[in-house]
Amino acid sequence: MYKITRFCRLVSLLFLLFTSHLATATVTAFTGTYGINYGRIADNIPSPEKVVQLLRAAKIRNVRIFDFDHSVLQAFSGTGLELVVGLPNGYLQDMSANADHALSWVKENIQQFYPQTRIVGIAIGNEVLGNDQQLSGVLLGAVKNIYNATKSLNLDKIQITTSHSFGVFDNSYPPSNCTFRDNVKQYMLPLLKFFWQIGSPFCLNAYPFLTYMSDPKHIDINYALFLKNPGIVDSQTKLHYDNLLDAQIDAAYAALEDAGFKKMEIVVTETGWASHGDPSEEVATLENARTYNFNLRKRLALKKGTPMRPKVMLRAYVFAIFNEDDKPGPTSERNFGLWKPDGSISYDVGFPALKSSAVANSPFSLKDIRAQGWLTPYSTLFTMCMMILFLLLR
Repeated sequence: MYKITRFCRLVSLLFLLFTSHLATATVTAFTGTYGINYGRIADNIPSPEKVVQLLRAAKIRNVRIFDFDHSVLQAFSGTGLELVVGLPNGYLQDMSANADHALSWVKENIQQFYPQTRIVGIAIGNEVLGNDQQLSGVLLGAVKNIYNATKSLNLDKIQITTSHSFGVFDNSYPPSNCTFRDNVKQYMLPLLKFFWQIGSPFCLNAYPFLTYMSDPKHIDINYALFLKNPGIVDSQTKLHYDNLLDAQIDAAYAALEDAGFKKMEIVVTETGWASHGDPSEEVATLENARTYNFNLRKRLALKKGTPMRPKVMLRAYVFAIFNEDDKPGPTSERNFGLWKPDGSISYDVGFPALKSSAVANSPFSLKDIRAQGWLTPYSTLFTMCMMILFLLLR
């Protein structure tokens, strides 16, 4: 009788411990410092299910997609991978003009998959400001309507953002001199005000690869690749920069401060280096791509900020999982992938290749516990509870 009573008390205690952890677990927009973009403009890449297998093997948890394809959303269901879903630019006009359409879109493409699919963000358009004058005027309306739709459906934890190219800035050298371009400010300032009110970061697509190619005579290639170099000193702040990415991010921070948003965080939503290019893109080589992406991982693993914002941990999504053979533009556009379409690695930065088939594990095998522990915030706690219960009842 004593053993039965003790067993019941233990079960009750462990149940309370486990469920209280569930109750306090919250979805965050970015776990850790490293993420990746999952572009799919290709006709030869693996299925979404195999992509999930690849990402889990590589232990990459943060993922961005550029659309809301249901096969992808379904494949990510139950995996613990944290997904930012994209609303393409072609939808902005409609979403801005019609709040009911925005609500329907959120119901059909977000709510029906949530929370089994850990959707942590919705990216409203991509690189609109500074590139498309017509869409610039409707971006904020689309952002507000999608945000209001998520609130009305109790999806408040999903972060609403939009990403900007480096083209929204003016006078970015030295970093402290950077401001937003005059023709961008009329759209950028009210957008920043709204994002500040709802707690969203400034999302920046930053490519040292492109910046270097625009001015190779005055930029040290080692400075762009995180390799040893003299660096630069900002003449106004006296801050020293040993890599171009940090300088680009601090230029964005300077522009935000100039606009009145000094405390807004920056998340790098795209960065990478092409492994192959046209003759005019001679720095798009396999070795340079490997060097940039390997050193970027090391830089992010330090969990530190930039010279201007040393206490704000840098977070970045690398571009991209695959080479995408159907993308238009120069050859480099089709060669940013860390993996080839067949799942083999493009170059070695420490990630595994995609295996041909997943290994089916017992739900209580040690192998599965190791694989799932970083994916599900309470799986390790559950396993520990079961082990303690087993030992106490022996």
